[in-house]
Amino acid sequence: MTDEVQGGRIFFSSTGRTFGEEDELCVLSVGVDIGSSTSHLVFSRIVLERLDSRYVVTERESFYQSDILLTPYSAAEEIDADALGAFIARQYKDAKIEPDEIDTGALILTGVAVRRRNARRIGELFAAQTGKMVAVSAGDSLESVMAAYGSGAAARSIRAGAPVMNVDIGGGTSKIAVCADGKVADVTALDIGARLVVLDDTRRIVRLEEAGRRFGAALGLTLEAGTMLSEDDAQALAACMAEKLFEAMRGGAPRADGAELLRLDPLGFRGDVADVSFSGGVSEYIYGGEAKAFGDIGPQLAVEVRARLRNWGPQLARPDARIRATVIGASQYTMQVSGSTIFVSPLDTLPLRNVPVIAPALPLDHDTIDSAAVAAAIKAALKRLDLGGGESPVAVFVPWRGSATFRRLDDFCKGVAGGLEAVLAHGHPIVLAGDGDVGGLIGIHYCDEMKVKNPIVSIDGLELKEFDYIDIGAILDTSGAVPVVIKSLIFPTSAGLGKDWQAGRAVAPATAATP
Repeated sequence: MTDEVQGGRIFFSSTGRTFGEEDELCVLSVGVDIGSSTSHLVFSRIVLERLDSRYVVTERESFYQSDILLTPYSAAEEIDADALGAFIARQYKDAKIEPDEIDTGALILTGVAVRRRNARRIGELFAAQTGKMVAVSAGDSLESVMAAYGSGAAARSIRAGAPVMNVDIGGGTSKIAVCADGKVADVTALDIGARLVVLDDTRRIVRLEEAGRRFGAALGLTLEAGTMLSEDDAQALAACMAEKLFEAMRGGAPRADGAELLRLDPLGFRGDVADVSFSGGVSEYIYGGEAKAFGDIGPQLAVEVRARLRNWGPQLARPDARIRATVIGASQYTMQVSGSTIFVSPLDTLPLRNVPVIAPALPLDHDTIDSAAVAAAIKAALKRLDLGGGESPVAVFVPWRGSATFRRLDDFCKGVAGGLEAVLAHGHPIVLAGDGDVGGLIGIHYCDEMKVKNPIVSIDGLELKEFDYIDIGAILDTSGAVPVVIKSLIFPTSAGLGKDWQAGRAVAPATAATP
């Protein structure tokens, strides 16, 4: 730990670094999108500048975009890990980037790909191989947000001065996001995509998702692997999908053959949108960027979508990115950077991955802090999220209020330690993430005053909420800050349709990364 006065400021970074260069940080980020139909990577440089004790992003630049690979499958329920791994390794080589040069990023398994039996294992394996701190994420909400940012819809809502919509149509799912004032205001997702039915060159079905089967049944078609799909039937499937997609865009809850298609709650937004853009693989056909068919119903779906746009109202807008929107979002918009007044001890505690966040109602608004009340609030939050046994580390979000006197810090720290008693008994670190600039002071108090034996990670300058999961990376070079990726972690255990795969399971709702 260092506690040095430099330029009139005290920094608690545990690094011994100087801060002459820290007013501007440049980090390398990678986004990896393993989707239902395609997989690809984007490498980006992100420039951040220090504003008081926080860092804000001032520049994002994609400096290498990979080839686009049709996601390989070794069997109906498994992704071909070897083929995918060789592809990712080749892209790193072509980009002239070594994995240990990557500071942060996200590997996102999206759409139908996340339902494969080996999805979690593949995600964790590739994250370990592709950089020092690459998050693994799966969840429709996060993917919807990433597509909205990567397509430029969030920024477009500022220019338009009104809400806008982005619809990302992929191979297995479609994600809808409403953006307003530069932020994502509402999202939903549903089982509609170009590769719910995959054909060979003779139009024989070689892979069929459950949603594709349901759409066929709704039209009176019996779709099975090995059967033929005529041009007329493919067009009818596309028309049915497009109709259900626009129903969801209007805030409805479409069904197919009696089953829900929505994978999230319906859109709650009920206002008018100024325009709508499309991203994802099907958008290449909508905007005329692609004409070749790839053994699916993408071209037909694009035709049906454009036909319905003419009668819907909002004008068609052009996105900044189409098929690459989600991977650009993963590369450039998943990261926050902590403030500079943080504390980490010992340093090898980091990185931490997949740490659930609790946001207890901490009594911090008064001149004095009640330790017992702090402990009770934390225990209640742990119980509410079924984390009371202490088997896994947790991150406590601390919205610090008031002064940081010794007495207030002491009472607060004792309360947190009491609330995390079960967690600490398992040897897990104390992980605190706040929105103020007292992270370093809290960490020092635990270490020097309370002599806590558990590792300590106390960071600040962040905005978190309950149901978030965070990855905290190693301390960045030339700075005492750490990269933090906020994400969702939902890996279905079956290949069901819509929300049905969640039935009977207590699944935390997916949450979006905060750019």
